[in-house]
Amino acid sequence: MDYQDIITIEPGKRSGKPCIRGMRITVSDILEYLAGGMTEAEILEDFDELTSSDIRACLAFAADREKKLFVAFR
Repeated sequence: MDYQDIITIEPGKRSGKPCIRGMRITVSDILEYLAGGMTEAEILEDFDELTSSDIRACLAFAADREKKLFVAFR
């Protein structure tokens, strides 16, 4: 998935953390909700402004970051 248009990084917003579409909801917020056991449906219910594509973009961003860290340590 191409997350480039969904995940944004702005220095003055949430201390430069990756956010969803310029909102104040960070990738790490979504990953923590998922890791804590929330379902996609529960997250979407709590945050009307989010879409399924936003959540998939967070997962794709995290997977891509993980790959980059692995390559950096080789």
